[in-house]
Amino acid sequence: MTDVTMEKIVSLAKRRGFIYPGSEIYGGLSGTWDYGPLGVELKNNIKNLWWRMFVQERDDMCGLDAAILMNARAWEASGHVSGFSDPLVECKKCKHRFRSDQVEDKCPECGGHFGEVRQFNMMFKTHAGATEEESSVSYLRPETAGGIFVNFKNIVDSFHPKLPFGIAQIGKAFRNEIAPRDFIFRVREMEQMEIEYFVRPNEWEVAFEEWRQNMHAFNDAVGIPRDAVHELEVPDGERAHYSKRTIDFEFDFPFGRKELYGLAYRTDFDLSAHAKASGAPLSIIDKEGEPPIVPHVIEPSFGVDRTILAILTSAYTEDELGGEPRLYLKFNKAVAPIKAAVFPLLKNKPELVAKAREVYSMLKKQIPQIMWDDNGNIGKRYRRQDEIGTPYCITIDFDTLGEEPELKDTVTIRDRDTGEQERISIDNLLSRIA
Repeated sequence: MTDVTMEKIVSLAKRRGFIYPGSEIYGGLSGTWDYGPLGVELKNNIKNLWWRMFVQERDDMCGLDAAILMNARAWEASGHVSGFSDPLVECKKCKHRFRSDQVEDKCPECGGHFGEVRQFNMMFKTHAGATEEESSVSYLRPETAGGIFVNFKNIVDSFHPKLPFGIAQIGKAFRNEIAPRDFIFRVREMEQMEIEYFVRPNEWEVAFEEWRQNMHAFNDAVGIPRDAVHELEVPDGERAHYSKRTIDFEFDFPFGRKELYGLAYRTDFDLSAHAKASGAPLSIIDKEGEPPIVPHVIEPSFGVDRTILAILTSAYTEDELGGEPRLYLKFNKAVAPIKAAVFPLLKNKPELVAKAREVYSMLKKQIPQIMWDDNGNIGKRYRRQDEIGTPYCITIDFDTLGEEPELKDTVTIRDRDTGEQERISIDNLLSRIA
């Protein structure tokens, strides 16, 4: 084992088609990244697992997909227009700008001195419609939570849920970061998985603890080790304006211990603020015969991109196999972008290729994330599949074709982590991979 560095992860991610720099052929665009074929599969596996755990397998949750553009008044009511900002300093010499909490006294670029600290609003401002005037101002949402709160009344009117219940959403959010950095950790376009869990005011502590445990369970499910995740109780004065209690779940990234997820108790701040600004009654009848109440909110917030970076960091492994150095991604099988690869032992033998194609097609009908690989010799194929984290490699050889009757219709299946191989019947392949 060796220390995992960002250079190694970034290099592997690009080389093997996980993540590419955004707009690379034009010199790139800071804070943007494009997910390649394997990155998309990894991302979808994570999102699907999250959705299954927190929406489909629960009776107290429902899903939502709200618009990215919202009426600007919604962001005024939530406090984002006036308060969603970072401290900005500008170098007097080279004019480069930085977050003041991330630099020392002098400019890291030229050694110049900084001007006064000022607040920089991180929302992307745009205009909806044909004219650019004050009435057409809109924003790219800085968080997905806003769409949940403004749809609270719609969900209650449509489904009449009983407290406690939650609304979940996966979607893009945008923040005009002053200094994007550390690969996909701090970016200008991100994807979030967020839940607003509505509770009775006197039951928030029970729900908060439940979701704290749920967040650790999700880390277990995607293969992020518990000993690399640390809880930080955010003190007064450092929490977001809407929060009465916040825990940051921090992860040991190669560049240091930084926030991975957040768990916040938002009280009734959001629903009350939107009710006041819009005039809509954002309350719920909890018990018949009693007046409606405004629920309080527990918010577990997960970043998709940071989850991917934590998984890549956790899975990146260097060892020796057969006396040779090896690099592989030790993905949890639930999130591995490719579940198994199928090889013909020799690609210039039509009978092997035909049988391998038959096995490949059979598996792919049931498990779509199956890869065909006949490029190079068998050793190179193993190394290539190890680097993308494929749990199993299946080889069709001459024994499969029945040169020895007792081995007919069997294949070799190789385990990624140990490199060990065994022969199993083709009929047992699906159950082994699943």
